[in-house]
Amino acid sequence: MNFDPVNRIDEIVWGDTLEKHGLAGRIGATALRYLYAVLRDFFSGQLTLRAMGLVYTTLLSIIPLLALSFSVLKGFGVDRLLEDQIFLFFEPLGEKGDEYATQLLNFVGEVNGRVLGSVGLAVLMYTAISMVQKIEESFNYVWYVSNTRSFARRFTEYFFVLLIVPVVIVMALGMLTTIQNEGAVQWLLQNQYVGQLFVEIGKLTPYVMVVAVFTFLYIYMPNTNVRLPAALVGGIAGGVMWATLSAIFTAFVVGSNTRHAMFAGLAIPIATLLWLYLNWLVLLVGAQLAFYCQNPAYLRIGRRDPRLSNSIRERLALNIMFLVGEAFRDPKRSIRFNELAEEIRMPTVTIAPIAVKLERAGLLTLTEEEELQPGRDINRIKLGEILDVVRYEGETGSHQLPVWATPVAAVGAELDAAVSDTLGEKTLAELLDSAGD
Repeated sequence: MNFDPVNRIDEIVWGDTLEKHGLAGRIGATALRYLYAVLRDFFSGQLTLRAMGLVYTTLLSIIPLLALSFSVLKGFGVDRLLEDQIFLFFEPLGEKGDEYATQLLNFVGEVNGRVLGSVGLAVLMYTAISMVQKIEESFNYVWYVSNTRSFARRFTEYFFVLLIVPVVIVMALGMLTTIQNEGAVQWLLQNQYVGQLFVEIGKLTPYVMVVAVFTFLYIYMPNTNVRLPAALVGGIAGGVMWATLSAIFTAFVVGSNTRHAMFAGLAIPIATLLWLYLNWLVLLVGAQLAFYCQNPAYLRIGRRDPRLSNSIRERLALNIMFLVGEAFRDPKRSIRFNELAEEIRMPTVTIAPIAVKLERAGLLTLTEEEELQPGRDINRIKLGEILDVVRYEGETGSHQLPVWATPVAAVGAELDAAVSDTLGEKTLAELLDSAGD
């Protein structure tokens, strides 16, 4: 019998081979499945392409972003703490990292003095918002979210990220510095044992902040509901990967005299681009892990396009209209795409095409607040109309109408008549009324 390594790996990962070995085996099997899913998505190439795109966007947006943050932080008198974090970010680049950080801060200082308060402020805002929009689009891809935030939500929520988040982070760092200067803490630091413990904990503070920032981004940036436990798992994994890559990258840069000679003056710029790329890649890999933690059903199928049968498409269309109508009847409720997906237990990328067809048919509408509502009075929406959207709309790929064999056309007509007779004149309102019986 031929040995197939692919089937063997599939059997080990998704079978019960490891689970037979007690608790340790079950834990190992679970960890292996998550690792397999993340690596599969990584090698598919989409995450790497999006990380590269974010590097390009970062190069265009870094000055406006920092200028905006420094302008806000100067009002609080804590802009110096953000400078320290920029030097920390470039630390893996070795001695040149300090030089790059200094040059970057000098550029930001010039922007603050010459641009802010002028017409160029609009360009600065647009560039900064575009950066956050690219991040949201990448996270939405990871979370199978097909619809982005509306313009109104984008404007308000993006500015929250750009203006409030840096202030909160820097304020937290400032509080830590203030606490360390307190008399009681200084007394503890002088203790032989407790002091050493405090020192070690202090070394972990930057990494804890990285985990906190990653977790916040995983919750806030995707246009869907992300639970804290899943985001925290992704944040911790991302923080560990970031710390590990920082150590490896620092050793690589510091000990790369041969490479410096090979690339001459381009060595550090290339290393900087690589470091930015690795940071974005770690962020996206952590987001992918958070997605699988919240949606373990996708571990095996990954990003494979859903293959819906005709029966599922019909039930999906009816279910979408039923849930939207149910929410519409309740004055205290509203429903959005992500809530619809959770209710039906399908990703939004599966639901969205059906919803778009229902919207085109005038059966569904999307408000400015991104709430789904019936397109017209639910007493005038017939169930037959809902099914017609998924049963008849579509393309054959030909510029001519298909020619059916006579017996096939006859059977098709009988099926259509049977569906019509079954539904009759029943409306969406009647379907909703039957739910209370």
